[in-house]
Amino acid sequence: MLIGRIRNADGVHWVDGDRSLVEDPFAALAAGRAPAVLGPRVDGEQLPAADPAVIVGIAQNGPAHASPVQAWLKSPRTVIASGSEVVLRRDAGTAVAEGEICVVMGAATSGLTVENAHEYVLGVTAVNDLSSPDRGVADPRNFESKSGVGYTPLAAWIDTDAGIDDVALAVEVDGVRVAKTGSRELPMAIRECLAYVALWTPLGPGDLVMTGAPHSQSPVSPGQTVTIRVAGVELVTPLV
Repeated sequence: MLIGRIRNADGVHWVDGDRSLVEDPFAALAAGRAPAVLGPRVDGEQLPAADPAVIVGIAQNGPAHASPVQAWLKSPRTVIASGSEVVLRRDAGTAVAEGEICVVMGAATSGLTVENAHEYVLGVTAVNDLSSPDRGVADPRNFESKSGVGYTPLAAWIDTDAGIDDVALAVEVDGVRVAKTGSRELPMAIRECLAYVALWTPLGPGDLVMTGAPHSQSPVSPGQTVTIRVAGVELVTPLV
């Protein structure tokens, strides 16, 4: 099932892939069911898939990394919707698009383990963890390299049926595929990432975990458009 958020004069509403009104998906997950369809099509502005209080990134989770996986925090204020333009920083070196599988948490993570991690997940979506890796020399904690305005484009939809064990990921730049990979290429599996994060800090419904870039990075420049596909979700980001 695809679910997302629409904003109109009446507020913010959860909808399915046909834009029909659905119940609060977090309440539905707590009750052990898919969100029920409540009403007709809802028109309005399509918002990013989630409104997180916390965004956790997983670093060193790519095939070339020999160092242990680490987690880091990214500001939720950098989240923008699919289709929104991002002005790349001109003062931070080369810009890199990082296509990543993004987990949308569905419940508070107290009690989350490797074995039951899927029970705490609402679904997955696509995220573009835009970065300025040249800043890493002076800033190993990823603050400067990840903090540009709009540097967390997030898709409009959450795929609640994709699971977390075998999720496809593809990246295109100006229509040319630069990566075709997926969760099985991550040295630390998604459920292991979630258990690691939950061991150290609490997450709640709507929070995001960006799980790393398995051969899914590409240098980008102003004027290009990045398209990221995760499971049944597409994210498009024009760069200026």
